[in-house]
Formats: sequence, structure tokens, C-alpha cells
Amino acid sequence: MPASPPRRIGLTGGIATGKTTVSRYLAEVYQFPLLDADLYAREAVQPGSPILERIFARWGDRLRLENGCLNRKALGSIVFEDQQERSWLESQIHPFVRSRLQEDLIELADKTLVLAIPLLFEAKMTDLATDIWVVTCSTAQQIQRLQGRDGLTEVEALARINSQWPLAEKMAASTVILDNSGSLEWLFRQIDEALLGV
Repeated sequence: MPASPPRRIGLTGGIATGKTTVSRYLAEVYQFPLLDADLYAREAVQPGSPILERIFARWGDRLRLENGCLNRKALGSIVFEDQQERSWLESQIHPFVRSRLQEDLIELADKTLVLAIPLLFEAKMTDLATDIWVVTCSTAQQIQRLQGRDGLTEVEALARINSQWPLAEKMAASTVILDNSGSLEWLFRQIDEALLGV
């Protein structure tokens, strides 16, 4: 009987639901390689990159910091208030991220690994995963965490939450749902049970 192919856990959820906590636990406790779409997205806009130059050409030098890097906060204020501008930005970055993920998936083809992709559904990357894990919590908790983490107003936090697919839709399309509305111990127990099939 042939061995089953390695699992590719597509880890997603809403903004500030705790995806980083889950990915870190899977990497540290289970030693699964972690491919983080956010890191590839940052790579896409490194100083001198074609994508960054297109961003500056579209929105001007107000997005250029003195060191040549992208002013992420200024960019966020544009794209989270305008769906059309956000769609343009995603059309630049998502293909780059997918390409980088595919490169690393080829190198790690024989390993169970974690694909941490916040916009897994929105960017149409579900085909890269064998399992889809969604981290969830209440909207009130998301707002509270965003305000504490990023210093956002409630209106700004809601704009970021509403820019993504509703959590209910992601949960309906997932293999595993991890509820991060309680203690870390409870969250980690859910992860262990999902992996061990308890």
C-alpha cells in the first residue's frame, strides 16, 4: 500500500485571530517547516523591486520612506478604504507570493509543512494545501487585539476585518476549525487533537 503524501496544512483565519500563535506552535513543537506568505509579500516590495516601483508610480512618493522602503501605514490607509486600490495591489503581490510558495513546496515536497497564508481564500491559493485550518475568535476580540497590536481606531480595525472574507465562510470551507477565544492551553489542545486525530 503506497504511503500517503505529506500534508500541507493551509493555515488561515481572520486578521488578529491568532494565526501566528498557531504557526509558531506547529513549527516549534512539531518541527514542521513553515512557509509564511507575509514574508514573501514583504520580499515582493523590497527596495528596488519592480513591484515596489509600480506602487510608487501609482501612489507617489508619499509612500516612500527616507531609506527607500515602503511606508506600510500610509499604504494601509489607502487600500483598506478603497476596494479598487486594494484589488490592484493584490494583483501585483499575490502572483509573486504564489510563485515563491510553489518554489519552496518543490524543495520540501517530502515533508509535512505549514502554509501560513492569511488570504488563502481571497488569493485563491487553496489548491496549494491538502488541509485547510481556520483560526477564529469573536469580532470583538479581533478589534481589541488590532487596537492593542497596531494602535488602530475601532473604525480602522473594522475596515481591516471587513476587507477579508467573513470568518463564517472560511470556517464552512475548512478542514479544521481552531477556536482561539479562550486560553492558549485550550488552543494548543485543539491543535494536538487535529494532528493526532483524537
